[in-house]
Amino acid sequence: MSATLIPGKPMPSVQVPLVDGGVLDLGELNDWTIVVVYRGRHCARCKPYLSKLNTMLADLSAIGVAGLAISADPQDRAEADVAEFKWQFPVGYDLSFGQMRQLGLFVSDSIKPAETGRPFAEPGLFVINGDGLVQIVEMSNSASVRPDLDLLLDGIRSIKEKGIPIRGLAA
Repeated sequence: MSATLIPGKPMPSVQVPLVDGGVLDLGELNDWTIVVVYRGRHCARCKPYLSKLNTMLADLSAIGVAGLAISADPQDRAEADVAEFKWQFPVGYDLSFGQMRQLGLFVSDSIKPAETGRPFAEPGLFVINGDGLVQIVEMSNSASVRPDLDLLLDGIRSIKEKGIPIRGLAA
């Protein structure tokens, strides 16, 4: 059973290696950051989505927001994506099944030879605020559904400018 990330709570400590070296710990993010979980190299819908994020890095930076992506792909597949698509944001890899569940992600088994050969996460997106808390959570069980990045940029801009509190907390 997956955990459910609760807006307003800290991001769990999930550590993944980065293509450019080092290790990313999601629980240590304490600046505004968009974390995109992508399905992996096999996903034709992930590449344009992450390439769009890449084109928005200057606009995000202008409002004090960073972007990064993580997947369950092994190192060689993540490195191939970064090399091919020239992504300028940090890319983590080797997200484990347990980590996917810890983040509340939907997980799929590979069904085609072109896929990873192991379970992989379906799309997820988290926005971490400047206090290190989960501000926005969006998850899908299908490659076909993802948040519109232009709307997300506008929404984060509004949240920051107007001081809009974390939503979705009503009991």
